[in-house]
Amino acid sequence: MLVTILAVVVVLGCGGGSAAGHPGDDPATHWTALHDGHTAYPEVRVERGVSIRMSDGVELKADLYRPADAAGVVETNPLPTIVSLTPYSKLMTGLIESAAATPGLQPMAVDLVRRLNLSTTPISGFGDLMQALDGGMIQTMLGVDRALIRSGYTVVVADVRGTGLSQGKWDTLGAREQLDTREVIDWAATQPWSNGRIGMSGGSYSGINQLRAAENAPAALQAIFPVEPGSDLMRDVVAPGGGVGTTFLPMWLNSVNQFKLVPDVASMVEGEFDWTWLNDRIADPTTNFDLLAQALLTPTLDDMPPELAAALDDKSDFRQAIQGRPEEITVPTFVYGGWHDIFANSATKLYEQIPLPAGRKQLVVGDTYHANPGAGTGVPGAPPRLDVLQRAWFDKWLKDIDSGIEDFGPVTVKQQGGDWITLDQFPQPGVTHRRVYLSAAASGSTEDSLHDGSLSATGPGTAETLTVAPGITTACSRDAAQGSAGMTAFLDLCAKDARIAERNGLTFTSAPLTEQTVISGPINVRLNTVHDAADGYWNVTVNDVAPDGTSTVLTTGQLTASMRAIDERRSARSVNGDLTAPFNPLSLDRLLPVPTGHPVAIDIAVIPTQAVLAPGHRVRVDVFAGNSPKGLAFRPMLNNTELKPQHLHLDPAAPSFVNLPTDKPIP
Repeated sequence: MLVTILAVVVVLGCGGGSAAGHPGDDPATHWTALHDGHTAYPEVRVERGVSIRMSDGVELKADLYRPADAAGVVETNPLPTIVSLTPYSKLMTGLIESAAATPGLQPMAVDLVRRLNLSTTPISGFGDLMQALDGGMIQTMLGVDRALIRSGYTVVVADVRGTGLSQGKWDTLGAREQLDTREVIDWAATQPWSNGRIGMSGGSYSGINQLRAAENAPAALQAIFPVEPGSDLMRDVVAPGGGVGTTFLPMWLNSVNQFKLVPDVASMVEGEFDWTWLNDRIADPTTNFDLLAQALLTPTLDDMPPELAAALDDKSDFRQAIQGRPEEITVPTFVYGGWHDIFANSATKLYEQIPLPAGRKQLVVGDTYHANPGAGTGVPGAPPRLDVLQRAWFDKWLKDIDSGIEDFGPVTVKQQGGDWITLDQFPQPGVTHRRVYLSAAASGSTEDSLHDGSLSATGPGTAETLTVAPGITTACSRDAAQGSAGMTAFLDLCAKDARIAERNGLTFTSAPLTEQTVISGPINVRLNTVHDAADGYWNVTVNDVAPDGTSTVLTTGQLTASMRAIDERRSARSVNGDLTAPFNPLSLDRLLPVPTGHPVAIDIAVIPTQAVLAPGHRVRVDVFAGNSPKGLAFRPMLNNTELKPQHLHLDPAAPSFVNLPTDKPIP
C-alpha cells in the first residue's frame, strides 16, 4: 500500500458499515449482521515483535493478534489462524489498526464518508476513493480485522524477509521468500494457540504472496482471500507491453525501502536492538532501485547488464519469481480485483486459470483503482463489504460453518456504465468477438482529437495513412490514474474524460448505438503500423462516448513494436482465427526487427473488462504513440524509437480493427 493511502487512513480511521438485517434475511444481509453484531470475545490483545526463525537462521518479526475476554484474558483454546505477510512494515499496520480501534474514531470516519457527496463536483473521483474506507478496504488490505478476531480467530502479521523489522535481504517474491511463507504457515499451524487450520489475508503484495503460497499449498493452508493481487507481474506492473512502469514502480519501491529503514525504537529503549537487522539494511538499503535505473538508463541492448537482461528473459529466475502459476492453486480462493487496478490484467485471468470448481473459487471485480478496493460495496444492489465477505469465507473453510458463501457469485462484477451483476462465468455468456474496423472517415463525434476517425462493421474503402507523435497529453488520462494506483483519480477532467489526452491521439468512433450493448471479456486491437525509426511504442484504449461528448476509458493496452511476437500456446483466437487475447513473451530472444518505412502488423492485448453502453452512446478506440507517465519503453527500445512520429496505415487489404466481445453488433 502506498504511503499516501496509509496517511489518509491514519487520519480518518477505517470504515465498518452498520449492521443490518437478521439471520432470517438473505445471506448477504445475514453475513453483515453477523460480522457487525455481537462477537464471542469483546477484546483483542496484541503481542508485538514475535520472532519466527526461518530454516536458514534469518528471523522474521511478527505481531500476534488474539481474542480476549472483557478482563483482557487471552483465549487459550486453539483457534483457526489467519496469516498475512507484508513488505510495508507491521509497524505501519499496527499504527493504522490502533487508530481504527480508537473509540469513536471509526463511527466518525464512516459517517464522514457517507456524507461525502462530490458527485456533482469536478473532483467526484475523490469521493470514489474515499468510499473504500466504508467498503472493508482497511481490514482486508492490512489483514487485520478486529471483528474477525473477536469472532474467534488468531491473526499473525509478519514482515517479509528484508523489510519492516525482519532480518535478511528482500527477495522480492523469490524462491526464498516463497519458502519463508510456507515456513511461517507451518510455524503458525503448530503453535499452541492454533488449531492447525490456516487462512491467509491481505491485499496487493500480501495478496500476491497468498497466491504463491496456495500453489500446491501446504496441508495447513485451507483458504485464502487475496485483495487486488497480481499474477503475471511482468504484464501487470513491471513492463506492460514491454514498457517500464515509470509511475507505480518508483512510488512502490520508495515506500518499501523507506519503511524497511524504520528501526524498532522500543528495542532500542529496552537495550535489545537487533544489530543483525541493521547490518542487513546497511548491506541492502535500496532493493531493486538499481534494476529500475538500468531499465531507464541502459542505452543499448549490447550494454545491458545481467540483472536487466534477466528481467527481459522469460526463462530467468527473476521472471519465474514474478510469474504466478494459478493453475497450481489447490485451496479455496476468493479474489477481489478492480477494472482500473494496477493488477487489472490478472483479475479475471486468475479466476479462469485456477483449477477449482465454482464456489471453491470466487471473483468480485469493482469499478475501482488500486487505492480504493471495496468502494461501492455494502450498499443496496451491491455485494457485501470485503470484510463481511472475508468473514463468511473463512467461517466456511476454516470453521466448517454452513455460511452459504460457496453459493455466492461465483463471478460478481460492477459493469462500467451500469450496475452490479452476477455471472456463472466470465466473459458473460452470449457475447461474440466481432471485428470493428478503423477508418480515417470522420465520425463527427469530436473536435478534440488529433484525427477524428470512425469505427464500423465494414473496412475502409481506400488506403490512408495517419500520423501520431509521442506527446504529454496522456499525463492527464485514466492510464495515468491507473499507473499511480489511483492517486490522481480525483481529477475528473483526466480520469473520467479522455478528451484532453485525445488532443494528441487518433480517435476512431462508432455511430451511436441503437440499443443497450454489453462488452465482456478480453479485447485485441490489430494495428497496421509504419515506423520512421527502428522501433515504436503504441498505446490504445477502448472508450464509452456519451452523447455530450464525454469519453470514458473502459480499458487499455500497450505494446513496444519490437516485442510484438505472439506465443500461440498462451494466446486465444476467435472462431475466424482472429486473436482475442494475444500473449507477447516480452523476452529478448523473441524480439522482432521493425523495418522502417514498411507496414508492420501488431496485435495489442487490451485488459479484459465488463461494461454496458446505453443507447445513444458510442464505442471509441484511441491510439497514441506512447503512454507517459504510466510507462515508457525500456531505454534500448526507447532509443530505437528516437521519439519519432509513428504512422497508422489504414489499408483495405490489411485492415486495422478492434476484435470486440459484444452481445450485439456495433453499427
